[in-house]
Amino acid sequence: MLKKAIQTIPLSKIDLADETFSVNFMPDVERLSSSIRQIGQIQPVFLRPKGDRYQIICGFRRVWIARDLGHSEIDARITQEADELRLFLMSLHENVTTRGFNTVEVATALAKLVHHFNVDPANVIEIFLPLFSQETNEKILNTFLSLARMEEDVKTYVLRGKVSRTNIRLLATFPEADRNAIVPLVSPLKLTESRLREILSLLSEISRKDQRPVSEVIAAPEIQDVLHHPELTFSQKSEKIKGVLMKLRYPRMHALEESFEKRRKMLNLPSSVSVHHSPYFEGKGLRVKFDIETLEQYEAVLSSLSFLAKDEAFQGMLIPQKKP
Repeated sequence: MLKKAIQTIPLSKIDLADETFSVNFMPDVERLSSSIRQIGQIQPVFLRPKGDRYQIICGFRRVWIARDLGHSEIDARITQEADELRLFLMSLHENVTTRGFNTVEVATALAKLVHHFNVDPANVIEIFLPLFSQETNEKILNTFLSLARMEEDVKTYVLRGKVSRTNIRLLATFPEADRNAIVPLVSPLKLTESRLREILSLLSEISRKDQRPVSEVIAAPEIQDVLHHPELTFSQKSEKIKGVLMKLRYPRMHALEESFEKRRKMLNLPSSVSVHHSPYFEGKGLRVKFDIETLEQYEAVLSSLSFLAKDEAFQGMLIPQKKP
């Protein structure tokens, strides 16, 4: 049980390397640090004797800040509680009410409950997912458990990029080496969730199709040149990299697109007229679209279209294409 009296404990007696009860990942300590600098420590930390030193139960951030500020001691409450699961739950509930948890910290907490404290996954789903404001189903738990197993750089990207659970599951399908190659590609691009999902899916499909690791695909000069181009915006880089990946994933489709686009430009049609092939070149026809506001514009469009029948480029566009 916890003793009521607050004790002053030398920081040198606290084992900072023991993170049994910690779930911290990239904690925001600036506000707490500022508060401690200005008015001192308000809440004592919770410690437990372990050998000739103390183990931190709650208050890792307060101990780190006190150390960084040059303090030699800290106020603490001491517990003799032996049940480590109970102590971990005490730490979780204390942090839920005081600061909350980020996505990676939730993953770490759930993984510790399942793998370190051996709590039945069914109980974790029923009892602890609601504690973190998560839906109670196995898929959600497995998503967080997969995140907990990922590498530090990947976790950092997930947290900073506010990556969705859908894309966390996609990242989990890649081996470690490929995830470590993916992060330097996607992190600088500031991708939307949908674009990230597209790029991850394309990388996975290309890897399976070509029987080569994703890291090798990403290392291709045509991708790296786009990624490090100094004059392209994030959006432009994203679009171009998607284009490169589409070319690698669907090379025949890309060849047809290039051929179609070359012929389309040769038509020299007014900007108000556009020609489109069938989706994925699965059909045999073309779709011609034009926008007009006046009768004169309509007559001009009809005049330009009347010459298409004898245009070799247009005739080539009408030749049935085989599905890629």
